[in-house]
Amino acid sequence: MQVQTYLFGTIEVNPETIITFPDGFTGFEDCKRFKLIHEQLEGEPVSYTLQSVDRYDVAFQIMDPATLGFHYELEVTEPEMAKLQVKSPEEVAVMVMLFKRANAQGNGDSGLRASFRAPLLINPVARLGLQKVIRAVQPKVTLTNLSSAV
Repeated sequence: MQVQTYLFGTIEVNPETIITFPDGFTGFEDCKRFKLIHEQLEGEPVSYTLQSVDRYDVAFQIMDPATLGFHYELEVTEPEMAKLQVKSPEEVAVMVMLFKRANAQGNGDSGLRASFRAPLLINPVARLGLQKVIRAVQPKVTLTNLSSAV
């Protein structure tokens, strides 16, 4: 099927590769079907574009939080596991959305941030996902790959 995208123009998408988010995302509840796209560069992609199939003007940059040295300890509830059609939380891929602050100051600050309080949980086999909004954060955070000592 042909899909009009925000960043890549019109692309051919195999319907079997579409990821469905039954509840959509906060503020984008009408967008439920997405295609995961990445540029064809050498090596593993750092970030991906999660392009809505329902609205060409809705696309999100997402990435594995481990790429940033951030490791989640999330509780995946039984209803969430049922919605994702998984038997174990280990079957779920965790991704975070990236966004750019409008008031980035420069001086090495790109303004890019990751939304750690609303990660995406994706079952890559069943191609089902959900956005888990974490209301009360009780962080158990491990940061690795730091470029300099603190």
